[in-house]
Amino acid sequence: MTRSRVRRSPGEARRLILDTAEKLLTEGGVAAVQIRAIAARVGMTDAGVSHHFGTRDRLLEALLRHGGRAIRSGVEETLDSWFDRDADLADLIDVLAAFYRRGYGELAVALHAAGWRDESSGMLAPLVDALHALRPGASGIPVEETRLAVAALHQALVTESVYGPDFRRSAGLTGQAATDPGPQLAWWTTHLARTLGLS
Repeated sequence: MTRSRVRRSPGEARRLILDTAEKLLTEGGVAAVQIRAIAARVGMTDAGVSHHFGTRDRLLEALLRHGGRAIRSGVEETLDSWFDRDADLADLIDVLAAFYRRGYGELAVALHAAGWRDESSGMLAPLVDALHALRPGASGIPVEETRLAVAALHQALVTESVYGPDFRRSAGLTGQAATDPGPQLAWWTTHLARTLGLS
């Protein structure tokens, strides 16, 4: 018995493919995001998936952009209620860290290692704006300082999701202290708050 073909609009098919790729990324990392695996899950042929994205590399690039939109959306959602919760910086850091633990940190590192560069900017602009506005004397502080602090945090969170335990072991931490990211995230929260004058 053959499966009946489901007709989808190109936009609908792309969303379904990206959502499925995201699930595979979460389940098994970058290596699990294969055109054949996606095709099997969405009920398409390999050629059907390739039609929408071309190569696997282009699919991974699209997935990273998809993730970037998800980060921005998650940050904006968190910011919407952030001030009602006493502007807890740890909440924001947890939102970003959780996102990268879903496989996007590994994806960003893998694409970067393969030579891909995203020339767009501003994914974390809402976070920069919110943090800069909270800084005492913000009008006299260049916003570039806040951007650099957020960029350093972003870099740390991406690499935390991939290399965190290894980096902590290299500093002499072992066992639970090496594998638990909680204390490292708390360290980042404390030091970012000090850097921005929020503590």
